Amino acid sequence: MSLSALIVDDEQLARDELAFLLKGVGDVDVVAQGKNGLEAVNLIREHNPDLVFLDVQMPGLDGFGVIKKLLDKKVPLPEFVFATAFDKYAVKAFEVNAVDYLLKPFDKKRVALSIQKARTKMEAGASPADKIETLVRMLESQKPQPTSKILIKSAGRLFLVDQKDICYASIEDGVISVITAGANGAEGQSNCRTLEELLASLDPHFFWRAHRSYLVNINRIKEVVPWFKSSYQLRMDDKKQTEVPVSRAQTKRLRELFGL
Repeated sequence: MSLSALIVDDEQLARDELAFLLKGVGDVDVVAQGKNGLEAVNLIREHNPDLVFLDVQMPGLDGFGVIKKLLDKKVPLPEFVFATAFDKYAVKAFEVNAVDYLLKPFDKKRVALSIQKARTKMEAGASPADKIETLVRMLESQKPQPTSKILIKSAGRLFLVDQKDICYASIEDGVISVITAGANGAEGQSNCRTLEELLASLDPHFFWRAHRSYLVNINRIKEVVPWFKSSYQLRMDDKKQTEVPVSRAQTKRLRELFGL
């Protein structure tokens, strides 16, 4: 049977990659894509898909929050396949509760296995709502909580910096640089492997993935600079007043944040 599917991820590249892999699986129709939790809730209500590929870590309403909101609104639940880059506790919980997961970067065979699991559950008549509420409570208790300080390395030394002092972080050639704010701001390197991993250790209320290569502290944005073709750049509150690009996929989120 053909399955209707929805993809929700705040990264355009991740959505594109998953949609491409699903085309190769066959009999899977991607009916819509969303880039944040609020869009996920609305799209699930609108399309009533069989299956949702849902990112765990998203700014604002994360994957767990999506399920909670659906439960609160008594929306019929689809099958969920969660996407995660690092959370081993979540992975174990998904396995125990027979809810599938995908680790990033996605693998073609693993995506096909997720589809097979979803088909098996639906053919068996299992309700996606079974155990899902318990799963959400378990994962909420096991999610790593943001720490108030972040470790960075600079000039061979290790420093702890307050999250509120972080201006932005960027990644280039696999190296993540963290820049702190103010005229005396410093620059160092994070031990995290990806920006997504770093973002998961930061307060999601204040840090936002403005671009695939940048995440910013929204309280350290000094100016929103209009750019060509209705795009924007963010002038940050570091000593260089760095201009950080906003990706096209995140322009709507920028407008929502500041009422543009």
